[in-house]
Amino acid sequence: MCDKPRCSWPKSDPLYCAYHDDEWGVPEFDSRALWEKLVLDGFQAGLAWITILRKRDSLRAAFAGFDPEKVARFDDTDIERLMNDRGIIRSRAKILAAIDSARLTLNLRDRGIAFTDFIWESQDRTPVTNHFRHGEIPTETQASRDLAKKLKSEGYKFCGPVIVYAFMQAVGMVNDHTVDCFRHGEVAAMAKKG
Repeated sequence: MCDKPRCSWPKSDPLYCAYHDDEWGVPEFDSRALWEKLVLDGFQAGLAWITILRKRDSLRAAFAGFDPEKVARFDDTDIERLMNDRGIIRSRAKILAAIDSARLTLNLRDRGIAFTDFIWESQDRTPVTNHFRHGEIPTETQASRDLAKKLKSEGYKFCGPVIVYAFMQAVGMVNDHTVDCFRHGEVAAMAKKG
């Protein structure tokens, strides 16, 4: 499965390869899916992304399919349930941040701002295609610093510029597939269709 020329980070792990080949860098405009990816990137803080991929199904189940309407209603009983769930990352700070994030996202909606518009506003819903080679991809950019500042100004947590850049890569705001990766051109073509 991992036999095509691709970015160096998936290595030979089939789960990593599938994520790289099917999801990473694909432009995402669905508000719920964007919110899920932001929460997952927050859970990744201090961990390897493969850890999140391995726990993603459990995280989805634990967080009601990442439906912000449902997560926003989580209470102390839910928090304790989550803290005892061995299938997820049991960080109280990250769990509380995810619940707060749902409430903040609904607050944006109540103010007439769709989460997708909030996230993509600075790029006019236009993905940026980079042309990096191995070793050239930054861990943060001015765009990720600006988006992190915007998220933090609304109260979101676990969204520093490095986490936000990983999020931007994941949701296709930037195409950081290396130029020798078979997905670089495919994802660039998707960006042009959007």
